[in-house]
Amino acid sequence: MNLKKVLIAVDNSTCSEKAAKTGYEIAKTFGAEVALVNIIEPVPANINPDLSMAPVFLETYDNSDENSHLLLKEIENKFSHGIPTTYLSVVDSAAHGIIQQSDEWGSDLIVIGTYGRTGLYHFLMGSVAEHVARKSACPVLIVPNKAEV
Repeated sequence: MNLKKVLIAVDNSTCSEKAAKTGYEIAKTFGAEVALVNIIEPVPANINPDLSMAPVFLETYDNSDENSHLLLKEIENKFSHGIPTTYLSVVDSAAHGIIQQSDEWGSDLIVIGTYGRTGLYHFLMGSVAEHVARKSACPVLIVPNKAEV
């Protein structure tokens, strides 16, 4: 296996930190570069008193975009140890956004954490990690939440 580009999907959770640590370790082993991707999921539109939606959405997006950049920088500082890192952030649904960013960046591997949800919640919400694994053009490593950071 020849890995040159490792895409690591992160959000603000412990399971994504575990995925980031694992992804950077793999990148170091293979001498690969890393892209950290954070998907900003669209917030349901709020309607302003004048019945316009745009300003509320734009304000939310600006805030989320800034928070996303701060998260990616924090993850890079904590785990990269000098490995070249690209930041990818887009407004989309989680699974679709990860797959699209992976395709556009040309990933050889996607590393993603999983919350390990089961039962009714898993049935109703599905799993982003499972969806990415099913639809991705490249291999996907799913890091369980049980792993140590």
